[in-house]
Amino acid sequence: MSKVVILTGGTSGIGLATVRLLREKGCTVYEFSRRPAPEDPFHTAVDVTDGAAVKAAVDAVVRKEGRVDILVNNAGFGISGAMEFTDPADAHRLMEVNLFGMDNAIRAVLPHMRRAGAGRIVNISSVAGVFAIPFQAWYSISKAAVRSLTMALYNEVAPFGIDVACVMPGDIRTGFTDARKKSVAGDDVYGGRIRASVAKMERDERNGMRPEDAAKTIARVALKNGRVKPFYAIGLSYRCLVLLDSLLPCRAVRWLLFQLYGK
Repeated sequence: MSKVVILTGGTSGIGLATVRLLREKGCTVYEFSRRPAPEDPFHTAVDVTDGAAVKAAVDAVVRKEGRVDILVNNAGFGISGAMEFTDPADAHRLMEVNLFGMDNAIRAVLPHMRRAGAGRIVNISSVAGVFAIPFQAWYSISKAAVRSLTMALYNEVAPFGIDVACVMPGDIRTGFTDARKKSVAGDDVYGGRIRASVAKMERDERNGMRPEDAAKTIARVALKNGRVKPFYAIGLSYRCLVLLDSLLPCRAVRWLLFQLYGK
């Protein structure tokens, strides 16, 4: 039976690659995004920060298909800059999309999955949720929160037959890099380190893996038979990095991050 999937933020980058791959694998994929996608009949224009609108969109899918098997929470964006000088409104907006938008989608699908006694929720986090990156503090905070949400929810809904997993990409070549809202406020105070750090991040991203490669892991987790683990890092190097975080002293991890992005 074809799986019925709802994916948020699927008009570009990792989200679009995942939509295409899941459809190739026979899934019926409904894509929720603020961006228009007139060529996609399964696209719904919805802002994930609008809880009522998200619920209405999910309910419409269930009325048409009878169920929702998988939710992939991918919608999100990034900001960069010194935490001290970040506009609080920008930080709040990022958390509304990256964390509370995810919460809105989860709240909307859970009653349907609970009634079915089955379902899978895949949350897209980031390796930055493990390694908090200097001058990308709020993005790192949002993705760390996604990891915590995943683990807590995993145990809350397991008795209902619902799985929850968190997929953590690293550097990916997508439009996410150019879409990031960059602030260099206070760069004079920080000795030019803000610009230098963001330039290094963007260089790494532009040389990162293709979104299609990340989509393979997301699709594999979404469609995996049996139970899933709470956390999946994408790529051997990032899996090793996440392992190192659990093995190395905190001082060593802090030093490594400073050498990479703090200097």
